[in-house]
Amino acid sequence: KFQPPKQQPMLVTLASPNDLKSERVLVDPNTLDAKGATAIDWFVPSLDGKKVAVSLSKDGSEEGALHFYDVETGQALPDTIPRVQYPTAGGSAAWNGTGTGIYYTRFPRKCERPEADLNFYQQVYFHKLGTPEAEDVYAIGKEFPRIAEIELEASHDGRYILASVANGDGGDYAHYLLGPGADGNWEHPSGVWTQITQFADQVKSATFGRDDALYLVSRADAPHGKVLRLPLSSPTLEKAVTIVPAGEPVIQQVVATADTIYVGDLLGGPIEIRRFDLDGIEGQMIPVPEISAVQEMEALEDGSLLFRAVSYTEPPAWFHWRKGGSEPQKTALHMTSPVSFDDIEVTREFATSKDGTKVPLNIVRRKGTKLDGNNPTLLYGYGGYGISMSPSFDFTRRLWFDRGGIYVVANIRGGGEFGEEWHKQGNLTKKQNVFDDFAAAAQHLIERRYTRPEKLAMMGGSNGGLLMGAMITQHPQLMRAVVASVAIFDMLRVELAPNGAFNVTEFGTVKDPEQFKALHGYSPYHHVKDGTKYPAVLMLTGANDGRVAPYHSRKMIARLQEANASSHPILLRTGSSGHGMGTALSERINQLADIYAFLFAQLDITPKSKT
Repeated sequence: KFQPPKQQPMLVTLASPNDLKSERVLVDPNTLDAKGATAIDWFVPSLDGKKVAVSLSKDGSEEGALHFYDVETGQALPDTIPRVQYPTAGGSAAWNGTGTGIYYTRFPRKCERPEADLNFYQQVYFHKLGTPEAEDVYAIGKEFPRIAEIELEASHDGRYILASVANGDGGDYAHYLLGPGADGNWEHPSGVWTQITQFADQVKSATFGRDDALYLVSRADAPHGKVLRLPLSSPTLEKAVTIVPAGEPVIQQVVATADTIYVGDLLGGPIEIRRFDLDGIEGQMIPVPEISAVQEMEALEDGSLLFRAVSYTEPPAWFHWRKGGSEPQKTALHMTSPVSFDDIEVTREFATSKDGTKVPLNIVRRKGTKLDGNNPTLLYGYGGYGISMSPSFDFTRRLWFDRGGIYVVANIRGGGEFGEEWHKQGNLTKKQNVFDDFAAAAQHLIERRYTRPEKLAMMGGSNGGLLMGAMITQHPQLMRAVVASVAIFDMLRVELAPNGAFNVTEFGTVKDPEQFKALHGYSPYHHVKDGTKYPAVLMLTGANDGRVAPYHSRKMIARLQEANASSHPILLRTGSSGHGMGTALSERINQLADIYAFLFAQLDITPKSKT
């Protein structure tokens, strides 16, 4: 729960989504660290709800240690496990069935591998509560790739553990299952791990049902995904049966009850929910708000569904849908906005990219906005890792709309909005498609007179910051201002950094001749040209960024300042945070204030009240 003016979100418990009076703070990082620099990375409650494991990190580093708490008393238990979480591999944990121990992701200790490998070779260990961390037992992972990223999940009855292993950031996964030991004892890891799928099998995700089965989302011969049911009694892929066949929607999420499957479908950005029985017979559509995103789905024991939805005009809210019902009921568990967005409308249009591909644009503006080419417009994009830019809510956009601004999100290739094909058309040697799509989006807005170059700004972060670098160097005349956060700019050296190695499966490597050619062909740092009139640029980086080294922004800003022939400012803002996770509220406020001040100044927007 986020409760301003507190610097960091807290972990709280509730008796039910509609019983806010039962709220009790369990872990408050703000009391652990007066500076507000300690943050919750993630948490996992035990299956009986009596204990919770919490990863905590400091200063935005995302280097988390696992702490344990008694839910009833709120007291911290003495056990602590270091380095369970680190960017980009992240971290995960899953409790055993009795709540006496936990499986967790573990990075090498200094005595185990060379210094250069300490942030790689993630493995799974088992910790029994009340015992020294040095006695923890290795479970699985020695055979995994150097750039493995492991996600753990326990079955609802605690008899099985699932390990989903990503091969870096490219979108390939393998899945392993731990079953009960011969004696059925979960006091220690006595079972045998079985590999269910390999990277080549194209199974994107797996999750437990409540019917002694695993549900897999497979993209084998199905780029938009299909749902397979695999019995836990014979966990080999050959035994899997197709329950939900591939179709036009991109299958994004699957949760299952004892008799129902809920499927979250992606439709080029927005998301809808379908319901099936266990035989794959489709039932009704679950109504969700128009042009919205379903961020999470939780199947309950009674067969009903909890889901969290958000749109560009409505903040996140949890909804409860019961079998046989017509409309989901909004629960008391929802965020409120301090300002209204009733006068804001969202429309979708399509830009035509260089190769003829149609690229969706989500255009958010005040109703009645005149298309005269004079509207300040902020175009946002990402385009990578198969990550979809679905609708999101930010009440500070009200500042933008009140000054006549238009906000646009482009669903460009490299994302997952239209499935794995959409992703593959924008990664490795095809990354240039991402930049062409975004340039086409900008040109569309200009041609339709939403705006003009002097009133157009672009913004993106991380991989989206790379996109900003490409726009600066390939289309400097197309926009007036660019905001690039925690960005990658030197594509020839990025893989030399610890986190960069995880990106090789997404971007490619300089060791491959064809991939080197593609990387060099668009690497922003290598395409800054002396004497070019560049737009105004604001770059933001964090001193503790473990995902993208700050040197990218520093060297790019220096090169642009040297080469720029325009009078537009080229600015670098360096904070004490990291890549974004764990950033304190005060720092986020300061960042937003600087971004808006920069955009208002560069697009000649004068402060005024709403008209």
